[in-house]
Amino acid sequence: MSQYYLFQDQKKCIGCMACVVACKSRQALPRGPLPSLIVTIGPRKVGHLPRIAFTFMPCFHCEDPWCVAACPTGAMLQRSDDGIVTVQPDLCVGCKTCMSACPWGAPQWNPQTGKAVKCDYCQDRVAEGLEPACVTVCPTRCLHFGTPDQIPEIRRERYARARAQDL
Repeated sequence: MSQYYLFQDQKKCIGCMACVVACKSRQALPRGPLPSLIVTIGPRKVGHLPRIAFTFMPCFHCEDPWCVAACPTGAMLQRSDDGIVTVQPDLCVGCKTCMSACPWGAPQWNPQTGKAVKCDYCQDRVAEGLEPACVTVCPTRCLHFGTPDQIPEIRRERYARARAQDL
């Protein structure tokens, strides 16, 4: 399991796609692949008002990733030190098996290179103690990155602020 967790405060997300653009830009990807994406939910009626929600979908860096198990060349790798799942482009032969195996559609096809690409939590930035690019560009600060023990604290703080505003 990844020692990192990316949490989205869905109530703050406005669906601006800045996170998606930052991810594509950082990886210099052509038209097509989206290693992270925003899924639009709705519009639907809540009470008598229309509502829409946005869900951020990066790679979940699963505890036992199917993409890693399915990869015949070992190009899809889960790092033992932090659990981040990465693609080793030198080993990828473009068979797309990882794409078929992932239930979330995290590995994407890069037509420019003929290889798989995916969210890797901007592993080089994380190694430097920085947050992934998607988190840093979010204008509403709805994305939070940290260790699993830090995320409950973020949720408690969010809840406390909401309750304080209600009073």
